[in-house]
Amino acid sequence: MATSDPSSKSRWTFLTNHARVLLELARDPDARLRDVAAAAHITERATQSIVADLEASGYLTRTRVGRRNRYTIEPSGKFRHPAEAGHAIGGLLSVFTRRETEDEPSGLPGQDTHRPAQRDGQGHRPGPR
Repeated sequence: MATSDPSSKSRWTFLTNHARVLLELARDPDARLRDVAAAAHITERATQSIVADLEASGYLTRTRVGRRNRYTIEPSGKFRHPAEAGHAIGGLLSVFTRRETEDEPSGLPGQDTHRPAQRDGQGHRPGPR
């Protein structure tokens, strides 16, 4: 049985710290590395090292805007592991950064995606958009 107890002896996760940093920068390209580190639950120094890795490998670019940095992700970059090498990282980014809307159910197995039809104050469904 799977457990989500953070105090369990096995502390592995599905996403690496590199993936977490990349996702945080995809969510907020103007984020300070201090904030990215806090969100990823790693040190600021580790975050700086990861950003340098990602930049050197072409997954992101850093642009100076005043006193801050802006990070641009290259979604066509490919995964590094041979098992996933044919896939672009953009797919991963879209899964974790997409905001679901009322008209866009998640479509994940086991989730109820049925929503009752919206009706106006007189009980009628709204027309096409």
